[in-house]
Amino acid sequence: MSEYGHELAEVQREHWQRTYGGHPGMYGVEPSTPAVHAAAVFRAAGAREVLELGAGQGRDALYFAREGFTVLATDFSPVGLEQLRAAAGAQGVAERVTTKVHDARDPLPLADASVDAVFAHMLLCMALSTREIHALVTEVRRALRPGGFFVYTVRHTGDAHYRAGTGHGDDIWEHGGFAVHFFHRRLVDALAEGWNLREVHAFAEGGLPRRLWRVTQTVPR
Repeated sequence: MSEYGHELAEVQREHWQRTYGGHPGMYGVEPSTPAVHAAAVFRAAGAREVLELGAGQGRDALYFAREGFTVLATDFSPVGLEQLRAAAGAQGVAERVTTKVHDARDPLPLADASVDAVFAHMLLCMALSTREIHALVTEVRRALRPGGFFVYTVRHTGDAHYRAGTGHGDDIWEHGGFAVHFFHRRLVDALAEGWNLREVHAFAEGGLPRRLWRVTQTVPR
């Protein structure tokens, strides 16, 4: 990572720490629509263990646990994960949820071929460079078992905030303090090289609304 990229990453980490600290439960308790979809996909595939990247305060990780999956929830914000653990205890699913502070730029804390499914709701479109995104997806493939599913969502270049606010290069734009890497379709296709690309589903979320893709791909058997 360049010195500038490292500085942006640290600024974003602190921003999320303050945001989670000042707004407990800011996303509510209901799971995201992509998480509900992913749980159905994972269940149909016979998955038992789910890694969630960028779990934040945990509404999706907790949903996976309530649905009977064993969950490893990672995030670079200790504050968010503290709130997740407290909620897991309150909901009676603490035994099915493990948390780990992890920066998506670092290798995943998992052995090769050790997890059934990976979920990431808008983690890949945070303040990550294209090179860092490719490295992360390579790590996801390493950690997944053959036939394992990876479901992720990203904001794309059709979003109203694309090219709004402060530009950081590499299609990263900062608006309201949040830096987002907006995806072109060619990046989705490049990330699927060597995988089986099952679906690229366009959807909208929130009041703006945000424009996203939900991508489903699997490791070949």
